Amino acid sequence: MLFRDSATAVAAECHSGALFFRLTEQFGRAHGHKPSASEVRSWERSIPALASALNDAGLGQVEMLLEYGLPLNSKRADAVLAGVHPQTGLPSYVVVELKQWSSAEPDDGDPSLCRVDAYNRAVLNPVDQVRGYCEYLISFNGTLAEYPERVSGAAYLHNATEFGVAGLFEAEQDQHGQLFIGARRGEFIDFLRERLGPESGASAADELLDGKVGPSKQLMAVAAQEVREREQFVLLDEQKVAYRTVLNAVRRAKRSDHKEVVVVTGGPGTGKSVIALSLLGELYRQGTTALHATGSSSFTTTMRKVAGARRREVKDLFKYFNSFMTAERNGLDVLICDEAHRMRETSANRYTSAANRTGKAQIEELIDAARVPVFLLDEHQVVRPGEMGTVAEIEAAAEKKGLRCQVVPLDSQFRCGGSDAYLRWVVRLLGLKPGGPEVWEPDDKMQLVVVDSPQEVETFLEERRARNYSARMTAGYCWRWTKQVPPGQALPTDVVIGGWERPWNVFGDRAIGGAPPAALWATDPAGFGQVGCVYTAQGFEYDWSGVIIGPDLVWRGDRWVVDRAASKDPIFKKSTPDADADRLIRNTYKVLLTRGMIGTVLYSTDAETRGKLRELAGVPAPRQVSDAVLESEPGLRG
Repeated sequence: MLFRDSATAVAAECHSGALFFRLTEQFGRAHGHKPSASEVRSWERSIPALASALNDAGLGQVEMLLEYGLPLNSKRADAVLAGVHPQTGLPSYVVVELKQWSSAEPDDGDPSLCRVDAYNRAVLNPVDQVRGYCEYLISFNGTLAEYPERVSGAAYLHNATEFGVAGLFEAEQDQHGQLFIGARRGEFIDFLRERLGPESGASAADELLDGKVGPSKQLMAVAAQEVREREQFVLLDEQKVAYRTVLNAVRRAKRSDHKEVVVVTGGPGTGKSVIALSLLGELYRQGTTALHATGSSSFTTTMRKVAGARRREVKDLFKYFNSFMTAERNGLDVLICDEAHRMRETSANRYTSAANRTGKAQIEELIDAARVPVFLLDEHQVVRPGEMGTVAEIEAAAEKKGLRCQVVPLDSQFRCGGSDAYLRWVVRLLGLKPGGPEVWEPDDKMQLVVVDSPQEVETFLEERRARNYSARMTAGYCWRWTKQVPPGQALPTDVVIGGWERPWNVFGDRAIGGAPPAALWATDPAGFGQVGCVYTAQGFEYDWSGVIIGPDLVWRGDRWVVDRAASKDPIFKKSTPDADADRLIRNTYKVLLTRGMIGTVLYSTDAETRGKLRELAGVPAPRQVSDAVLESEPGLRG
């Protein structure tokens, strides 16, 4: 929240101009950078319109909470009005979304989306926008969770005429989302008078701001049903041990009012995320407050899609590691940190306000946020400088705080066809485990093919897709990635190997030319045809994996040579030590080589490296194995 005062005081500050200097100053402190000119302009034009409506309604003592930040979320409501209900005498709140629009129309007949001249894309109808804010606040603010009837929502288009926005009224309207326009200002004033009385709203505002942050019991009940009924997870052996270990830690924490840390460690496909979802379902069934967090946009987006496909509000239970910078100490019972090898040294970035630049390590923030923080990780998937999710680092942080730390290793794995031999071959190949590379001895679980060109990789995978297998191609970060693509243009073919050219996967959250957004590249069938990078592929799996080893990792003589100069990953700075770059590049290929469930088809841009890979793979030329591979593949998976 950037500013709070009565409607009378806000109107006076608007008149003098002081309010907008205060908002600008507070915005800089909160976000670490100045607000855009358009943001300031919207304050100057919209806030006075809202303050004026309140004062004309005789509601000058209602508290206006401006730019109110949603808990555990980067979104902000334009204003939350806090007051006393004129009939019940109880606290009453109105969430308001302000728009300067004078005209807008539904997009392609869908009233939930609209077209506005100022934007080159469809945007959400403000009625749906404010309804989402209301529902989110009810789900995550303890004050409102107990009394959801106290919250109302309104979108106020103070410049709009009925003719200009008539189509927007077709959107569903209810208590949490109603549309008002400047041309019918009296209706908005009547709406405010029905929900807010003339008394001071200061105590109601205090109550809202003091509300406990965390998922509500109602939301947890919905999530328990969704997670437990949507997917029937079967936990085996060490998975069940990890599951029970966490539940027992939660029981102890509740019984004796203490906290402890649990670490679950295992390679790709050992079921870490299955354990995470199983725990969420059970914890919510018990009424235990818990959240899921990762450091990966793609992974979190997919988890939201899987677990919250039928109930949108369930998606809000899936957060990012940097969501807990200002979280209340022990405000949650359990925080499940999935893909914990993606933790950063700090949550702060260039946009972080000075007030939040405490120097506190991200691992400490996550430990402090819950009575039982749970970390699920694979140490060999650390692929960026600054990522620090290792067992030793978590144990050290727990010891520093005097906390018990239990570590549960997962041995059995379900990725790569459940082939422990293949995983061992990969880590030995890359020098991540001692003993040196070994010749692959085919088993009946995982298949390995080495080819001589990227065209052969693609053709091989296309043949598998024709047989209804899923397949994706990935590569080391050895080609520049065009991340800004103008609207209407196709993805540029950044990955160029001889006469073969293909684009990287889309960067960002919008589809381009039929290619899905980055977060859905691994799961959307349209993702085939773009080359995936490690940051997009990490955490996912598909039947067949095509991997291009670039010039950043080559075999020379009797060893691997890492050429950091061949990497185009901007994450590597001059200050990144060579030893770190070496380890991270090897880890990158470990991630890429362990995405396949049935097989991996492998290609290196370097001739000597291809020769060594063919020797270690122990397979003949691909043309000779193609028919044999087809015959040996397991039954089709739909």
